[in-house]
This record gives sequence, C-alpha cells and structure tokens, in this order.
Amino acid sequence: MLGTALLTNRRIIVCGAVLLALQALALAFLVAGIYGVVPQYGPSTVSFVGFYAAGQLAVDGHAQFAYDHTFHYETEEALTRQGITYLPFLYPPVYLLLCAPLALLPFLPAFILFVATTLTIYMAVLRRILDARGSAWLVPALAFPATFWTVGHGQNSFLTAALLGAGTLLVDRRPAAAGVLFGMLCYKPNLALLVPVALLAGRRWSAIIAATVSIVILFGLSVTLFGWETWQAYLRAFFGSASTYEFEITSFNIFASISPFAASRLLGLSNGHAQIVQFAAASVAVVLVGWVWSTNATRASRAAVLTAGTLIAVPYALLYDLMIAAIAGAWLIRAGRDSGFMRWEKPWLAVAYIIPLFALQAGLVSHLPFAPLAGMILVVLCALRAWQEHKGRRGHYPDNAMVGARGRG
Repeated sequence: MLGTALLTNRRIIVCGAVLLALQALALAFLVAGIYGVVPQYGPSTVSFVGFYAAGQLAVDGHAQFAYDHTFHYETEEALTRQGITYLPFLYPPVYLLLCAPLALLPFLPAFILFVATTLTIYMAVLRRILDARGSAWLVPALAFPATFWTVGHGQNSFLTAALLGAGTLLVDRRPAAAGVLFGMLCYKPNLALLVPVALLAGRRWSAIIAATVSIVILFGLSVTLFGWETWQAYLRAFFGSASTYEFEITSFNIFASISPFAASRLLGLSNGHAQIVQFAAASVAVVLVGWVWSTNATRASRAAVLTAGTLIAVPYALLYDLMIAAIAGAWLIRAGRDSGFMRWEKPWLAVAYIIPLFALQAGLVSHLPFAPLAGMILVVLCALRAWQEHKGRRGHYPDNAMVGARGRG
C-alpha cells in the first residue's frame, strides 16, 4: 500500500500549497497577457466577456441580439479589443437573469464579484460535503487545477458544481429544496442530464415537482423580462449550434474537452463513430446512476455516481467543467472516511485530481486525450464502491491519509 502511505495529510497540504502558488503565478501571467502587460501570440479573451456582453445587450433592451453573432461579437470587441476570438453565447435566456445584473457594474468589478461569489458558494458546499473542520482543507481544495481554469476563464463552473453538490446534500432531508437547486441548473442543462434519471430512479417525487416548478418560474421570468423573441433567437441558435460545436471540437478545444466524443475524435474516429461512443458512454452513465439511485446505496455513493457520471454523459464539456469532478471526489472521500477506502482508491483519486493540470499541454504534445481520463477514473471508482455496498462488503483497509479527516489540519 505504498501509494496510500505516501498520501499523508501533511504531504497533501504541502503539495497543495506548492501547486496553489505555481498556479497563481501562471494565472497572473495569463491575466497580464490578456491585458497586454506582457506580449502574447495574439488577442485573447475569456468566457466572462461573452456573459457580460450578453448582459449588456439585455440591459439595453436587445436581449435577442445576444444570439446574433454579429451584434454579440461587436459588443465583445468593444469590451476588449479588435480581433479577439469570438465566444458565442449559447446559454438559454434564463442565464440572462444573472448576466444582466452583472452588466450594470463596470466589467472588472463584475468579473471579480461573479468569480468571488460563485467560488465562495462552491467552497461552502464542498466543506459541507467533506464535513471538514479547521482550514487546512482549503489549500488542496483551492489548488485543484480546474479551479484555475474556472477563474482564468471567468466561467460559471463554480456555480454549476455548487448547485449539483448542494442538491445532493439536501435531496434526502429536504427534497423540495434540492429540487429547486437542481431546477436552477436549467441555465446549463447539458450538465443536468442525469438529474432526472437519479430522481426518477430514487422516486424523489417532491424533488421532481420542485425542480419542475423552479424551471417554470425561471422560464416565466426570462420571458417576462426579455421577451419571447429572445427565446426564439436562442432556439434558432441552439439548433444551428452543431456546426459551432464541431468547429470547436476539431480545433484547439479538443485537447481541453473532457467528453468521450472529443476523445474519440482525437483518436481519429469519424463524427458518426464518435457519436456512437458518446451514446454508449452516456448509456453506461444512465444505467449506473439509475441502478445506484434505485437501491439502498449510501448518500455519498449516490451523490458521487450522479456527479461523476455527468462527466462522461455530456458530449461537450471543457476542463473547467471538471469542478464537478471535485464534488464527486469529495463525496468519495466522505464515503471512504465513513466506511474505509478501497484498495488504491486514494492514489487514483490523486491521479484524477492532477489531470486538469497537464491534460491540455500533454494533449497538444502527444495528440492523445488526457482530459477525459479524470471523469472515467471517477466513474470506475464510483461503480466499484457502489458494487461493494450492494454486495454488503465494507472495505476496511489500513489508512493513514484520510483527506479532510476530522480534527486534522
């Protein structure tokens, strides 16, 4: 058990601190490049620019133009500089309910507020999942490489992971509240694909009703504030977005994509064959989630399999979406603390943890799909733990490295 013996709490915290410092320096260099402080290869931008530009159009009374590439791109360029890479706004109009208020602030304060608030919410949810005490857990949690992808791009992955994590925390004790949180994921429905599977398999009727009501209310608010024409524009953009996804999946983003579809394309499969692989992966996730949620599995196993399964079920997701992997990993750590870690479970968790750090660069050099490995590893670990529980066996192995253990730090 050498791999497990190496993963002591002290070593995890020290390595996390080093990783945190190195990534902070890299992020500072990235920001300096975006703002022209240091030279870089060309005009660059971040995802939040697309959100803010859409919010500006909504505030100006032209929300439907958020889905017009010409108007939206001109707004993005006005916020940054000429020639940036265009970032289309492909979110449903319910997301404008968040983007529009942010656009009332100047860009930089809006960016800082958005990232800081969503990160704080995410960390609060993560702490509840880990049931962590003290503050030492913050270091490895913040050092998780997907955190810096999210901060660097100004993405909404903290919010998505927090909603999924909080929903799994509350689904047993307060199912209606969990349903509301799950329903709020309608702004990014591709990452909520397995939620209906879990709730139906688990017969969580209160949560299903609450999620439906939540979605209806958000839809109604978006229609009231932004008009039905905005939804029409979104639907036109949505059904015409296949070419956009195909362009991104065959260009730079393929090395940052975490989906089985992207991995298949990178390995040389045709678009049709890659779709078959993605369908197979999604089917495995659906069956696994349905089975685990229909049994008497522990809350930790159910939550872990739902969040980990999401990572292989979606056809389009990038490295910053691996914030969901942190939620899955946290639930696996919680399960390990409660009933014992399986053999080699923690070393494999460490591998999944570190993958977002090197996946893009390794993919660019080798032309191999590294990014999807994190989700695959977590799904396998979840399946093994669920099977162990189903067979009535508890893995009690000697362990001296319980990440987030009570009272340590």
